[in-house]
Amino acid sequence: MKPVLFVSNGPTEDTIGAHIAQGLPRAVWALPLVGEGKAYEKVAGRILGPRKEMPSGGFLFGSWKNFLADLQAGFLSMTLQQWRAALTLPKPAAVVVVGDAYALTVGVLAARGAPLYHVNPLVSAHYLEGLSSLWELLLDWGGSDYTPYERLLHRQARAVFVRDEESLQRLRSLGVSHAYWYGSFAMDLLPPPERDLSFLGEEAVLALLPGTRGDEAFSLPLMLEASRYLPLIPAVAWPKSWEALPPLPHWRKTFINENTLRLEREGHVAWVLRRAFSAVLHRAKLALATAGTATEQAAGLGIPIVAFPTPGPQYTLAFARRQKRLLGEALHLVEANPYRVAGQGLILLQAPELYRRSSEAGKRRIGPPGGISGTTEHIRKDLEAVCQ
Repeated sequence: MKPVLFVSNGPTEDTIGAHIAQGLPRAVWALPLVGEGKAYEKVAGRILGPRKEMPSGGFLFGSWKNFLADLQAGFLSMTLQQWRAALTLPKPAAVVVVGDAYALTVGVLAARGAPLYHVNPLVSAHYLEGLSSLWELLLDWGGSDYTPYERLLHRQARAVFVRDEESLQRLRSLGVSHAYWYGSFAMDLLPPPERDLSFLGEEAVLALLPGTRGDEAFSLPLMLEASRYLPLIPAVAWPKSWEALPPLPHWRKTFINENTLRLEREGHVAWVLRRAFSAVLHRAKLALATAGTATEQAAGLGIPIVAFPTPGPQYTLAFARRQKRLLGEALHLVEANPYRVAGQGLILLQAPELYRRSSEAGKRRIGPPGGISGTTEHIRKDLEAVCQ
């Protein structure tokens, strides 16, 4: 039986693809275009391509620094190898693309007429709100709206799956009648709480979400400093090894166990927790964030967010402004100053109506779970019909 090929371009996209692949009763191959595609290791029979991490973490056009660093690291040769893999692969039973128009281009080449499905968890009609200028849209058009080129490629797809209801309406108004929305992809990726955090006591938690793409070296120390002025228990959802923690001067470290680190500074206690991301979010009343999907998941749970830009590679000012357009009143963007961050947090905690609007905006804009399960069922049934 021919395999179904998954093409995706990003760690979150890989994870969505792997979840969909698990629900298809067919052999699966994967072609990850960004990073090593580790999410596919337990579900794909073969993982194609060079599987190489780039310095930008996939944010090649986030800045000139990112662009030049990737070029020096062999981005062009890696891309050529990926295209060669797509063109020389035996024709698959079907292709599922999870990503943007570039990933869709590679998917079209690999499909060569086989059934094609496009899952786009990136573009949202919300990105078109609050644009300060046409130039701002042009700089990120392919990430903020469905371009004529992408819609042209959609003619070759049997179905296009989008991230929110507003995007469904937008894409159908542009003539793509075979667009579908089943719920939020991001909320489907949020697991139940992994750990019991009762040792933190009964007080509400301040979730610190520094991200995973390198921004944490700048943002985590700033978040911890801001947490000293907020009346909540700070808990860092830390996704990496302890060795990857950035320097935290003035904070005394005490390791409680392999997944729990206690920080103390002048009587102020903060916790750094591994394997506890969902547990932290489900206890949080407020979040400080410089992350992508994690910030969206916090908003989807109704947690107001205070965010600030970093030097990169991911959460640059342009990225932060873009996420602000997506989340609206759920996200409060301030300058990268611990006193400004703490001040905005205090405003939210002390203004019930503002807090309520922020909470409701996040849940409304991200939407309910169901995107991955609905997409999987749609593709499974369609493949049964076309591959008999």
